[in-house]
Amino acid sequence: MKKVLIVDDEPLMRISISDALKGEGYAVFETGLGNEGIELIKQNPYDLVITDLRLPDSNGIEVLRACTKYAPEAKVILITAYGSVATAVEAMKMGAYDYITKPFPMEKLLLMIERVLRFKELEEENLQLKEQVESRHNFDGMIYKSELMGEVVESVKIVAVTDSTVLVLGESGTGKELVANAIHYNSYRKDGPFIKISSAALPETLLEAELFGYEKGAFTGAVKGKKGKFELADGGSLFLDEIGELTPAIQVKLLRVLQEQEFDRLGGTETISVNVRIICATQRDLKKDVADGNFREDLYYRLNVVPIMLPPLRDRKDDVLLLADHFLKSFALQNGKSIKGFSTDAREALLKYSYPGNIRELVNAVERAVVLARGSEVELRELPDDIVPSVEVPGESVEPGCGKLSLGVKDFERRCILKALSEAEGNKSLAARLLGISRKTLWEKCKAHEIVTEAKGSQGV
Repeated sequence: MKKVLIVDDEPLMRISISDALKGEGYAVFETGLGNEGIELIKQNPYDLVITDLRLPDSNGIEVLRACTKYAPEAKVILITAYGSVATAVEAMKMGAYDYITKPFPMEKLLLMIERVLRFKELEEENLQLKEQVESRHNFDGMIYKSELMGEVVESVKIVAVTDSTVLVLGESGTGKELVANAIHYNSYRKDGPFIKISSAALPETLLEAELFGYEKGAFTGAVKGKKGKFELADGGSLFLDEIGELTPAIQVKLLRVLQEQEFDRLGGTETISVNVRIICATQRDLKKDVADGNFREDLYYRLNVVPIMLPPLRDRKDDVLLLADHFLKSFALQNGKSIKGFSTDAREALLKYSYPGNIRELVNAVERAVVLARGSEVELRELPDDIVPSVEVPGESVEPGCGKLSLGVKDFERRCILKALSEAEGNKSLAARLLGISRKTLWEKCKAHEIVTEAKGSQGV
């Protein structure tokens, strides 16, 4: 329930407003004295304060100042006589939301109150969203316990508070964009724009237009001018992903921006100055590209002011289960499932796998496992096939019929099929039921393993 404080020395006005607001479901508090209203503001939180500009012991400006000092979250509406409109306008410059001139219909005031409280709600929602974004990208939100990642995070903390250009290096899927996010949202530019663009996502002509913008008529289809990413990022940061894919022509233009913080739009004659921090990322070996003549040496040194190398997931095994548990909780919540964790076999499989796709592959694997999970734990059978075969399972440890044909490597799978066929005396339908698969799947696997099924207890060819 929204709380409203009314400060007005006219009893009839105060009662009329109070009754109207109570009828709309507001919690209403009132006083006829300005100093008493100021004390109430100091002691209690209010969503809205409605105050007359003229009060016997004070005035509405003093009440407004009290709100600004003690309750900045409260909005203020001033009630004023016609001759005091100029003062009310000045009060709005000091932070009052609006004013209303006496006499006024109650419906007008109620609409104004509804509007101001809706505006306050939007402000609070935006603040919450901003806090959520910043909390996702703060250092406490970075999930790791390995020494390698600890060193990376320390480097990010140091560089974030500077204005240096950063080059984030690492294999695909190691989290380069997350590091870029952390750098921006922990810098003094965090309240400025954060613009992202992938250099590999667009052809040269479109990428140039996206980065630097263009004027009307610069090319066919340019019916009006458009700001580029550098202009949009002014005062903030620009994240250039896949920087190694830039063509020589765009490399030259980027070098100019880095050196002089200025550029020209396509088809333009006016030089545009910007204040932008550049954060770049690549999985390529830029040193080798420089040596091969595919990347400008001067640009490389401009970009490589502060390099941050992200280790592949296979080199940070201490983080695998920590990350997996985090992703599991997130996906379980999204899918409305009650899953407490991974089974022992599943955890062992996750630890032994090498993750060529790095964290991105782990995220995909956990999401799939959560979707397929049938119990309170993610079982080994619910992990992707690429992860499962990395677990060594003794050939005789699993009996046919357990429904876990996918647990082993190919040799183990072949032994399971042969044993099931032997127990079923060559009856393929019964063998399929023992294995927990369809007859068609059994036929396909027999063909793949070159198992002859005609003879009783066949051992294959």
